[in-house]
Amino acid sequence: MWSNLPFDVLAKIFSFLSPDSLARARSTCRHWNACVDTYPIATSFILLSLHHRAWFLALPTRNRGQHCYVHNPVIDNWHLLSLDFLPDPVRPVASIGALILVRPTNCTVLQLALCNPFTRQFRYLPMSNISRTNPAVGVVTLDSVQHGPNPNFRVYVAGGMSEAPRGGAMYELKLEMYDSMDDTWHVVGFVPTEFAVRLTVWTPNESVYSNGVLYWMTSARAYSVMGYEIDGHRWRGFGVPMADKLEFAALLCRNGGLTLVGGASEGEACIWELKEGDKWGLIQKVPMEMGRKLLGGKRSWGSIKCVGSEEAIYLYKELGLGMVAWREMEEKARWAWFWIEGCHSIGGNLVPNLPIKGVFLHPNLFPFTF
Repeated sequence: MWSNLPFDVLAKIFSFLSPDSLARARSTCRHWNACVDTYPIATSFILLSLHHRAWFLALPTRNRGQHCYVHNPVIDNWHLLSLDFLPDPVRPVASIGALILVRPTNCTVLQLALCNPFTRQFRYLPMSNISRTNPAVGVVTLDSVQHGPNPNFRVYVAGGMSEAPRGGAMYELKLEMYDSMDDTWHVVGFVPTEFAVRLTVWTPNESVYSNGVLYWMTSARAYSVMGYEIDGHRWRGFGVPMADKLEFAALLCRNGGLTLVGGASEGEACIWELKEGDKWGLIQKVPMEMGRKLLGGKRSWGSIKCVGSEEAIYLYKELGLGMVAWREMEEKARWAWFWIEGCHSIGGNLVPNLPIKGVFLHPNLFPFTF
């Protein structure tokens, strides 16, 4: 019966499978493989992302072989992916749909690239107009095309150090933007000197886009937020709650709004949302027992990292230590807390406990073409 089903009916069924299940299904027989190749849109990331949660991808922060670890939340399972197709070791900057924006770790000058670890594709973006080191990077996905293998997006680069006209180095004040539509960098504005310094010295590369504004968190004590209003070309800064007490702080986007996650010394980790007038409202606290388990008996949140999507927020530290997750339930009406076990073994082989950097992405088995 299954071998006689029309391709459009079979493709509809395939659209409900997770990427790993779809990969196994297409290897079952020639008929099923031909169906996936004939109806790539029906079984593509657009539909898969509607039925399944984003996956957590963990890259070791130290160069211990070219590989990464991926957690499938559907079946609560870890996978090992080889990254031996990468020409250089990389660290993640941001996820863009099913792709990861990365930068090589062996180059001081900013160079960005895209990769899909599931299709083993890699492509460098063109070099920016201005050669700079240690700038802040912000990413904006433009429309619903982000759910396909070739999303439309823009990358903003601000701050950093560039070569001074008379030698030496200076803080770079030009704001550059890469547009995937024309595969070109453009100078789109300027950064006030004070903001350029903070973006260069005190800002990790992570950014959050919400309601027309790109946000970065400054890591200097006390913590604060910098925002760039894209349409109005305006920069602004504002504070965060418990700014001088937080040991870690991260910005995320949840339900379209700006969200802050932070943990205080010998205290709890909390989640706030930005309200009108740049005021923060407390919405959740990490359950005390889960927080203790994540910290491993220690009292400091300084080594904790955080990653988020529209449907989940994960707090993590190392690959084998487990993660605290606050995520949306299937009924879409409420969020709940979960503990996710760390990665200890894959296929019967022990996995070393490593410091990691994580991103969320929806796996896509179809190649990007730009």
